[in-house]
Amino acid sequence: MGILTEMPLRGRGHPAKRVLSTMKLGITGGIGCGKSTVARALEQRGFRRLDSDRIVREQVLVEPTVLAALVARYGEGVVERTGAGGQPVVRRPVLAERVFADDAERVWLEELTHPGVFAAWQAAFAAEPAARWAVEVPLLFEKGLEKWFDFTICVACAPAQQLARLEQRGLPRALAGQRISKQLPLVRKIELSDFVLWNEGTPSFLEAQVDRLTDALPAA
Repeated sequence: MGILTEMPLRGRGHPAKRVLSTMKLGITGGIGCGKSTVARALEQRGFRRLDSDRIVREQVLVEPTVLAALVARYGEGVVERTGAGGQPVVRRPVLAERVFADDAERVWLEELTHPGVFAAWQAAFAAEPAARWAVEVPLLFEKGLEKWFDFTICVACAPAQQLARLEQRGLPRALAGQRISKQLPLVRKIELSDFVLWNEGTPSFLEAQVDRLTDALPAA
């Protein structure tokens, strides 16, 4: 693991010694720490970006079999008929209230939705086999997904900053703490990652770390 202000590297040998014709970066970190900001910065530097949460929202939760399973488990109140042609759309705040209050329900939902996410990854990778990929994966370590990626990156910040950002998004502090508690502790994600980007300064500070990261990665 290396924090990008210093750039020591862990475990796999210095990446500059290798050449990879393609590359997959798994970007994780705590909710509200800035995964999407880093992924967008990498996209601006030529990487293809995949947002796993967006895949869930826009691809997985609209699948008829997934919608049927949700209604069967939680009732019609979990959807609303506001989609095109009166198609059902998941009421995500209602779903979140159910699954974050009960670990068994959260695991059930993950088991329902994750196969669709993995299928979307595979389709994207197959469509552009020579591309370099930046993939946002909130539960990368929780679900043992490291083998999908050449390198793992943790985006981190102090807990107070994390909570403040979530409150700015409109998530009450109690709910923010509840959701943070359902993930692996951030300090453990930092320990497990190949690189760590510390997102608690100015945007230019984070951009400089992303530049150092791309400089440290293997050449194409």
